Amino acid sequence: MRRTGLWLGGAALALTSTLALAAGQQDEQASPAPTPAPTASTAPGSSPVVQDLPDSYRAPSAGAAPRARLNLPPGFPSIGEIQRMEPEELDVLLGLRPKYDIPAAARRAVEQVGVLSQAEGGFAVGSLARQPAGLVRAALAASDGPLVSRWGHILLRRALASRLDAPAGMSPVEFAALRARALNGMGEAAVARALVQDIDGSNYDRALTDAAFQAYLGTGDILGMCPVARLQGDVREDGGWQLLKAICTAYAGETRSAERSLDRALGTGAAPEIDVRLAQRYAGAAGEGGRAVNIEWPSGEEMTPWRFALARALGVEMPEGFTAEGRNRLADPLIPASPLTDRIAASDEAGASGLLSSSAMVDLYSQLYASDRYEESEKADAVLLRDAYVANTAAQRLAAMKSLWGEGGDYGRTVLTAYAAARLPVSDAMQADAGQLIASMLAAGLDANALRWGDTVDAGSLGWALLALAQPQRDGTVSTGAVDDFIDADASADKRKGAFLVAGLAGLGRLDEGDLASYGEDYGIDFTRASAWSRKIDRAAQVRNPALVALLAGLGMQGESWERMTPRQLYHIVAALNRVGLGAEARMIAAEAVARG
Repeated sequence: MRRTGLWLGGAALALTSTLALAAGQQDEQASPAPTPAPTASTAPGSSPVVQDLPDSYRAPSAGAAPRARLNLPPGFPSIGEIQRMEPEELDVLLGLRPKYDIPAAARRAVEQVGVLSQAEGGFAVGSLARQPAGLVRAALAASDGPLVSRWGHILLRRALASRLDAPAGMSPVEFAALRARALNGMGEAAVARALVQDIDGSNYDRALTDAAFQAYLGTGDILGMCPVARLQGDVREDGGWQLLKAICTAYAGETRSAERSLDRALGTGAAPEIDVRLAQRYAGAAGEGGRAVNIEWPSGEEMTPWRFALARALGVEMPEGFTAEGRNRLADPLIPASPLTDRIAASDEAGASGLLSSSAMVDLYSQLYASDRYEESEKADAVLLRDAYVANTAAQRLAAMKSLWGEGGDYGRTVLTAYAAARLPVSDAMQADAGQLIASMLAAGLDANALRWGDTVDAGSLGWALLALAQPQRDGTVSTGAVDDFIDADASADKRKGAFLVAGLAGLGRLDEGDLASYGEDYGIDFTRASAWSRKIDRAAQVRNPALVALLAGLGMQGESWERMTPRQLYHIVAALNRVGLGAEARMIAAEAVARG
């Protein structure tokens, strides 16, 4: 910090000297003085000689013009204020902050922003370039939360992560900000972080900064935001942003400056005390910081993403009785510093939502099974999952899966056991559980494995209904007799599973229009009735634009449970996806609706 103090003093001295020099130069131009005549040097031991004034010197008269003064901008700080400023504040004052933090040759154009190319399964670059900016903006702005469908989530994530050009009339930065915000709302903070990293920090605006900040918090990557925070420190002025800048200052080697900033934030109330204390603890881990910071959770305070991310990164014990909820719960599996048991506890919901794949879930349980840090009682589910894969007999493996599913058939656990279900041999002895096994396989997209059970399931059963939807190809329509049998046996509320089956089959073209109208009368539903949203997605399908259809399908599946989905919405979504070549997604969404409806 001594170096910084010297620099500040030097800056103040330089500014003072500049003022004096400017005034002196003005005076010289007004009345140049002749060079004084040389005099003899003072002899050793004698008194110094005081030189006489030259004859030409004249004292300025009372009416003489005053010396010229340097005019500073209004509100320019005093020398004392300058000495108390932080280096970053001085950079702003003197215009020394660089506009760019990377060389010109390395700067990236703000186009085709995304992380998934078309060759990797993304949508075509120009998919939305010629679409109305207002429509795309409205669809993205309204997509701000979870989706009811796991497969709908996967599809929307793919669309948002694709390398795309912005629609005409929308800036690429705004387009990226809207997509990152939508990804954050879905719990896809890791994908949102990768997306915003595709844009140079010098191009960030407030909206993109906000979305990026949430993405970094959602992954526990606090320092990932530092390049933007230090380059564009004035893009935000809230307390959380001040705390982040102080943390970044500490990890840039300026720990004393960071401590002063955090102390000032605590004293002025710029942020709640718990937020500042967590920031002090985090900043204190950088270099010279060794100050003890006591964390005391205030009662009744909300667990914000800032508090959750820092607490997880620091290993701070959560408040008594705390349970992660909402966005924090979905963030837990993505934060490496989160305790393994907490990551696993949140993985069921994350798997059901589409955030985690079946393989990723199995990896988490495998870590728990192999660890020596946990008691056997904490490993019970991991042991069951292992038995589901490698137990001696098929019956034992099925029994382990059923124990994991529970009485209610938890869908997250259904995703977890997908590959174990695919390993089971087809057997008439398991016919009663075939529907759940097929649902488990389809949760991971293992339709080829599921179709092996086609000759085993009875017409009109759950297994038959799922396979009737999941078949990649089908000649002709399905038997209405089997559909009637399924509806008659449907024990779901208002026979929603049966209504979803009808909607899915009709959307895939596997049910005659007359039969669709007949079932609509039975249910009191006009499956084909148009709305403002349905007209948009139908039109997008008509012009063969899969990316726009995916965005609008995601908009139609917003919600936290399948109770938010109607059979009419499902029909339009499945029909539109099927029409633009996204038949696999259409089939999986339809089957999921029946399995979870």
